[in-house]
Amino acid sequence: MADKEAQEADQAADPAADPAREYRTEELAEAAGITVRTLRFYRERKLLPPPRREGRIAWYDDHHLARLRTIAALLERGHTLGGIAELTAAFENGRDVSQLGELLGIGWSQETPVRLTPQALADYFEGEVTPENLAASLDLGYLATDGDEIVHVSRNLLDVSSALVREGIPLAAVLETGRRVRAHADDLAALFTELMEAHLPEGAAERLRPLAKSVVEAELTMAMDRLMADRERRGARAPAAQPSAPSS
Repeated sequence: MADKEAQEADQAADPAADPAREYRTEELAEAAGITVRTLRFYRERKLLPPPRREGRIAWYDDHHLARLRTIAALLERGHTLGGIAELTAAFENGRDVSQLGELLGIGWSQETPVRLTPQALADYFEGEVTPENLAASLDLGYLATDGDEIVHVSRNLLDVSSALVREGIPLAAVLETGRRVRAHADDLAALFTELMEAHLPEGAAERLRPLAKSVVEAELTMAMDRLMADRERRGARAPAAQPSAPSS
């Protein structure tokens, strides 16, 4: 027990000294923004893996906290506890990660999911994996937890997000842009699906989705070209700054 107290004292002096932080029940509930009663209810429903036991004390870690944040994000997106329990059980029983989209209610996807350890995720976004950014990623459905691993729903989005952060854009800004892009993408998907369903046989929308993707890519490319050219023209037309009159 003395060793445990010494370890906690060291962590209090330097929170970054031991990344494997542990929480008592009350501490974990407070960090997750829920009540102790709710935490125990989740544990009874087997939504959380068992804690580490030290005598009568239950010790939780950051993986439990990430799972609780996943649960909160899924509840906010309209999932039931029963559906979340199914997702959790599926992963713990080894269901293939490619079925994540189906379990999260976003259907089958051509995007390739990626399994990551918490450290690997931190390496992708060095210094940017904050509780706020993690919660935003969970809310967007980009991330989910699977035991000790994290699942990102899209290799493409993971690589692009990481590249933008390496260029110097804050991850919070990248995620907010992703939220706004999704609204436009949903509208475009509805537009092309309605077009195909109105004029083509049933099932054609799925077969012809690569055409819709090509149209969006081409239009975005031309829109970026027009924007850059317009900015260059405006920059060329801007009058040169007049020198300041000498003060008397």
